[in-house]
Amino acid sequence: MIQVNMTVDAKGLSCPMPIVKTKKAMNELAPGQVLEVQATDKGSKADIKAWAESTGHQYLGTVEEGNVLKHYIRKASENEAKEEAKFPHVISNEELLTKLSDPSVTILDVREPAEYAFGHIPGAVSIPLGELEVRVNELEKEKTIYVICRTGSRSDLAAQKLAEKGFVNVWNVVPGMSQWNGAVESEPLE
Repeated sequence: MIQVNMTVDAKGLSCPMPIVKTKKAMNELAPGQVLEVQATDKGSKADIKAWAESTGHQYLGTVEEGNVLKHYIRKASENEAKEEAKFPHVISNEELLTKLSDPSVTILDVREPAEYAFGHIPGAVSIPLGELEVRVNELEKEKTIYVICRTGSRSDLAAQKLAEKGFVNVWNVVPGMSQWNGAVESEPLE
């Protein structure tokens, strides 16, 4: 049994709220203490793991109990923690609209498959954040990659990951699909 020092209830909340609540709770913990985040958003596992990696906190793992995901994160000590990085290259939804017909462009949608199915930019490639590590070779390094999610939070983490893997022309789309006014296509669920 994992010794937990604090529990955060993020059930019923979608991205970016589980991360927002996690950040707030982390500030109240002492180094070495463990936070349990309870969430129902399937994407929260990839989000919380990537956020922990980007801040130096230790992602311990996730336990599924019914439809609730219980995520465990150990707070880093002062010398392990790092300033949460924000990806420097950002493009607005409006700017992205002007690039859609450019063949040298890839739009990478890092939301969960269900979010993608209910509405995405035509031609966007779907690779959920949690699968990016193993599917990165599906992307071409010489293309300009615009990374999009619902709010710009997961796409920020994905853009950082791509840059670490040697992709040089990567942009985070902000504010993302939550404010997208361009064409959208959806796919019937099987």
